[in-house]
Amino acid sequence: MPTYLVIVGGMIMLSLVSGMLGLGVAFAAIPFLGLFMTDLVHQVQPLSLLLNGVTALLAAFGFARSGYVEWKKAIPLAAITFVSAPLGSYIVQFIEQKVVWMIYFAAVFYLAYQLFRPVKTVSSKENYKLAAILAVFISIISGFLGVGPGFLLLPTLILLGFEPKKAAGINAFAVFPPSFSALVPHLSTAHWDFNLTITLLIAGAAFSFLGARLTSVYMPGGRLKQLFAVLILIVTAYKIYTLL
Repeated sequence: MPTYLVIVGGMIMLSLVSGMLGLGVAFAAIPFLGLFMTDLVHQVQPLSLLLNGVTALLAAFGFARSGYVEWKKAIPLAAITFVSAPLGSYIVQFIEQKVVWMIYFAAVFYLAYQLFRPVKTVSSKENYKLAAILAVFISIISGFLGVGPGFLLLPTLILLGFEPKKAAGINAFAVFPPSFSALVPHLSTAHWDFNLTITLLIAGAAFSFLGARLTSVYMPGGRLKQLFAVLILIVTAYKIYTLL
């Protein structure tokens, strides 16, 4: 029971913060759930992808209420990521887990570095076209890592000139479909704890929506993206320690 409560409490915190950024929770959930589950590909990744889709969707609803989801940009990005993500999920079934963890850790530190960098604004027309092209590669990589594309798509949108709150809103909607499509290759081999899964889905949905509303109404986006970078670095550093 104590372990169950720690998992639920930790995922509530991660869902709240990831909802603030419109990321979906998977990128932080991977190292956190990895502390309690031994099988990365068949336990951690499927659960993280499922939670990512639900939390991203509820975060999108939260941002949409304040007008931060630009639907004409979010919908095509969602279609691109939905089609591309399953390829990465299929490939990872044949890769050794240590290799996946190494790639994951490299992606974590890249993300943290990008979130702390100053934002350079370019023209709106150019940045959206480039974002759409990059979304294909981002989705394949994220499907491979089992985290959904939001962890790379969000900093990409910000670096290409999108205002952080609008980037979070677009990102939240764009990443929920590929979270479910990337889950499909895992379904035949996934191992589920159904009581834990249902609890995390309910808690994650509620707190990701709350996080999106907090950002939309009260919080500056710049500080929140740095807060999330610190959070995932702490969790990931501890996971690296446990693997050594």
